[in-house]
Amino acid sequence: MSPRCSSRNPQHQIAWAARGVITVETDHGHWVLPPTRALWIPGGHPHRTGTAEGAAIRGIFIEPDRCPVTYPAPTMVRVTPLLHELFDHLTAPAPDAARRERAEAVIFDLLEPVDVIPIGARPPEDPRAGAVADALTRDPADPRTLAEFAAATATSSRTLARLFLAETGVGFGQWRTQVRLAASLPLLAAGLPIAKIAVRVGYATPSAYVAAFRRTVGVSPGRYFTG
Repeated sequence: MSPRCSSRNPQHQIAWAARGVITVETDHGHWVLPPTRALWIPGGHPHRTGTAEGAAIRGIFIEPDRCPVTYPAPTMVRVTPLLHELFDHLTAPAPDAARRERAEAVIFDLLEPVDVIPIGARPPEDPRAGAVADALTRDPADPRTLAEFAAATATSSRTLARLFLAETGVGFGQWRTQVRLAASLPLLAAGLPIAKIAVRVGYATPSAYVAAFRRTVGVSPGRYFTG
């Protein structure tokens, strides 16, 4: 992925990849978006975007005072073939105001949220927990236990567990699951087989990966981008 660009816009924004895969990080989680998915970002929400090599990112900006959509938080939406064409239309050389408003009105009617739970947990700030987080971010398949990480950072398992819960809002095991699933999304978007994805992000079997994904996100990996 390319370096991420941080921004906060007064307008609502639809982040979309016309080609390839983009990532968006918000306070609500981590999103990976192929051309069949886009992210509605309400005005004023800070976010960071990144692109995979060869991706074409598009941003559709909507003025809040003429927008009937009221999603209160970043929301993944389906991109149908018709929405694809409308997004292309709005990101081409600027249409006149009347044509733009007509296209936006159709977009508002077609937006359909995807009922998924965003993936992602904030990193801890304490240097001991941060070293563990960095190791798992670099290699989500790192098999070390909490006790082994504690020994490597010259602290106790109890202290490390307390730090993760206090600084990230979730326990160590749940934090690791979030990291593994976030790492799996670009692989899933690229069409890798589930068996290969499972091994690369630290699951012993495909069924264990699928079960963790469904339990955490609310849908199976296969439906995340296509259902």
